[in-house]
Amino acid sequence: MEKIRLQKFFTDNNIMSRRSAERVIEAGNVKINGVIAKLGDKVDPENDIVTFNGKVIKHHYGKKRYIMLNKPLGYVCTASDEKGRDTVMSLLDGVGERVYPVGRLDMYSEGLLILTNDGELTNRLTHPKGNMPKTYSVVIKGEISPEALSKLTSPMEIDGYKLKPVKVRIISVKNGATNTLFTLSEGRNRQIRKMCDACSLTIMRLTRISIGKLKLGELERGSWRELTDAEVAYLSGKTDKI
Repeated sequence: MEKIRLQKFFTDNNIMSRRSAERVIEAGNVKINGVIAKLGDKVDPENDIVTFNGKVIKHHYGKKRYIMLNKPLGYVCTASDEKGRDTVMSLLDGVGERVYPVGRLDMYSEGLLILTNDGELTNRLTHPKGNMPKTYSVVIKGEISPEALSKLTSPMEIDGYKLKPVKVRIISVKNGATNTLFTLSEGRNRQIRKMCDACSLTIMRLTRISIGKLKLGELERGSWRELTDAEVAYLSGKTDKI
């Protein structure tokens, strides 16, 4: 089998991102056939034995799968949960291969979630330089004042990090709530919730509806479907169309 870079071996097997793999390799925590690895090393996934912290990493030869899930409320985006909460993995009946969430939606958020066993795609979509915009439908209690709207769309600092500009569009105000669209070029941990907290706004519902041009559409809550070849090519950066 053709040799691949050690970092790619880790991402292909959904062990960690390429950047994280570089760090553990540099730290001397990875061995190839019993020899401490170094950056730039390549491995034959079929014949070489790769260990990380003494544990053998098995290469998965299964078919690459690309899943879109409409995540419901109350589910966490992990393979397992130490608190016994429901995970999104329990919604994937019939998928077959083991897949993993690309990024996360918190337990109280819902909507579009991608799951895959393609480490390269996962790295591309989660890397800070990916710049794949994500749009969320956010229902906020009451009305948003002009001052709060200005603050939301101005440079903000959350948890010591200066956020990239966020687009916020008010769709309607009815029944004591404001329907908005938030478009982010990055996805910091609970970013929209923390932004709204900083503006004294209460979120009633938060739903991710698109990642770039990939839209949730009419997929029922709790259901999943395979991504099309065109959608995978788009997310992989091979085309700008779906």
